[in-house]
Amino acid sequence: MPDHKIIMSKQKTFLITGATKGIGLATASYLHSLGHQVIGIARHEQPDFLGLLFCVDLSDSEQTELLLNEIQKNHVIDGVVNNIGNVHPELLEDLRLDSFFKVLDLNLRPAIQVVQAVLPKMKEHGFGRIVNIASRAMLGKVGRSSYSAAKASLVALTRTWALELAPYQITVNAVAPGPIQTESFVENYPKGSEEEKRLIGGLPLKRVGLPEEIAYAIGFFLDERAGFITGQTLLVDGGGSISSGAF
Repeated sequence: MPDHKIIMSKQKTFLITGATKGIGLATASYLHSLGHQVIGIARHEQPDFLGLLFCVDLSDSEQTELLLNEIQKNHVIDGVVNNIGNVHPELLEDLRLDSFFKVLDLNLRPAIQVVQAVLPKMKEHGFGRIVNIASRAMLGKVGRSSYSAAKASLVALTRTWALELAPYQITVNAVAPGPIQTESFVENYPKGSEEEKRLIGGLPLKRVGLPEEIAYAIGFFLDERAGFITGQTLLVDGGGSISSGAF
């Protein structure tokens, strides 16, 4: 991860979903290192979490709404990182509609609920940063019908919200990671396996990314000085999106 830091003029408060693992945890740690308050939402506790952590199952829309109401009553949220999501690999002929809709729901609905909860105060203050975590899979990936559809939809929401919220100086952007060294990646691509070697071989940079590298990209969009950038999707994928060998 680069040594230099994005510096904001004053402390801000950022809300992150899926905050206790992988990209979410790395982003929370990075923002905390810059002196900001971090509020995390996750299913499980993380004893050494650097900020306020609220535990809720985001697949439960009612519990999610109750928690968001509590958070927005007690905090002014300057920025949001919609990081929660899930993957259920299935080839088309095996695709079950129940799993398809579950993947769409968890990748999209919490993002909508979170933004709806924080939007009134963002509009009131004339400032806001929203970063949605998409995926390179939005471009298409074998066995990822539901996940690709969900992440492509999240990018569509990003562009739509950017248009709707621009008059209030609220920017909405997306970061689309490629293969990142997280727990779920290791589960699907065990270290040293032929699957991992084949995947890495298709990437121009010949390695997987680190969660901290995604956190840095997210921090860029959250920065006050990124106020003239909205509706954009940044692919952070080791060049995979420009290499035919990566798909």
